[in-house]
Amino acid sequence: MVELNLYKSRWVSIKLMLGCLLFVGIGYFMLGQPDAPQWVAWLSIAFFGLGFPVGVYQLLDRRPQIIINELGIFDRTTHHEFINWEIIQDVYLAQVHKQRIICLIVDEEFEPSRKKGKIKQGIATFSKQLGFQELNLTLTYLDVDAERLAEFVLAMRSAERPNREAMVQKAIANL
Repeated sequence: MVELNLYKSRWVSIKLMLGCLLFVGIGYFMLGQPDAPQWVAWLSIAFFGLGFPVGVYQLLDRRPQIIINELGIFDRTTHHEFINWEIIQDVYLAQVHKQRIICLIVDEEFEPSRKKGKIKQGIATFSKQLGFQELNLTLTYLDVDAERLAEFVLAMRSAERPNREAMVQKAIANL
């Protein structure tokens, strides 16, 4: 079975680590200044110091973030199962602070919160009120054209099963 694997961008992780390093350095510099509040310096060092290991983890994690094949789509951060093409009704792009998200509209009977408790259902309702869906593909750490990927997902949703493998092979060459 042919699969399109999308991996995390190394440059996004490096930018995260450099940004954290910058703010840790500013906090360290503030420690040497007598008029600077020491608690702000320590807070900066602690908070942005925790961001550095996150960046290292993102840099070293070489598992595919999103896997697309003829059966469906899998995103490690969103849903822990393949989302079959047959249950996807529509696809649209959303953006929050320049972070692109592909939202997948599925029938209510296939929404993951149906099997969860009241708290998860409340979070899912809040997410929909913000303009998202329960199944979203976050493209934050990926170096991919969001519009083209959304169009591809939409085309895969409406394609017949025998044509999907050829479409995945074509996408591997073009995305």
